[in-house]
Amino acid sequence: MLTTPERPQEPVWLVIIRLLRWHKPEGRLILMIPALWAVFLAASGKPPLPLVGVIILGTLATSAAGCVVNDLWDRNIDTEVERTRSRPLASRALSVKVGIVVAIVSLACAAILAFYLNPLSFWLSVAAVPIILLYPGAKRVFPVPQLVLSIAWGFAVLISWSAVTQTISQATWLLWGATVLWTLGFDTVYAMSDRDDDRRIGINSSALFFGNYAPVAIGIFFAGTILLLAWLGIVINLHLTFWISLAVATIGWVWQSLRLRGRDLPNPVYGEMFRQNVWIGFILLAGMITGSW
Repeated sequence: MLTTPERPQEPVWLVIIRLLRWHKPEGRLILMIPALWAVFLAASGKPPLPLVGVIILGTLATSAAGCVVNDLWDRNIDTEVERTRSRPLASRALSVKVGIVVAIVSLACAAILAFYLNPLSFWLSVAAVPIILLYPGAKRVFPVPQLVLSIAWGFAVLISWSAVTQTISQATWLLWGATVLWTLGFDTVYAMSDRDDDRRIGINSSALFFGNYAPVAIGIFFAGTILLLAWLGIVINLHLTFWISLAVATIGWVWQSLRLRGRDLPNPVYGEMFRQNVWIGFILLAGMITGSW
């Protein structure tokens, strides 16, 4: 009698890597980008390397904690969504206890790194924690939960900028606003792939809130990002390479906004556009660094 060989069990450490989403680096990088924008702009393109290292490790630890907290909140509804049903907590590949331990370790790592920062940056880091912990619940009660995520993303700017200058200025708020609008844009794109599942299980998202006008809303968010970044470039006197990078980003965002108006786009297109925003963010970072010299 023939038997089908059992599939080898995945090692626990690989399951934890999937829980932290480290197998999908674009989601980690896209949080790191605004933090790097801030630290390089605040330091005129030449921040202390140890501080850059702390910012990079801090965003990795924070995004890891956010992913685990999100999956703990959503472990019973992720099974109803095609894109998320194989996540470790939803599929019961890991227990809730393990998830809680991983979340605590991630937050502890972020806290240790925060002690390197000055008092203002440290307390901004503390202020960001409740938003990170409560964001997953927002989709159950708030019609545009992506706005809560965007505000959480904005803390990366406030923390990183003040880590250099020990103050928050007009330029900081311009970059914060650009980051919030950019995040609203790319995360609404990402949410468009889950619209049918979210509608069926009763979960809120900006893609559902804006409905047929979601592509228009995304275009407005990206347009606001461009205007605020341009205003920032004028305020802090950034040079030619920044404006070239902003022009490239503008072309990318306009192209995405126009493409989203097409009907019946396959779901993988939305993930592709999300990943394109990572490249746009790094192009802007390069322009900001060289435009500050």
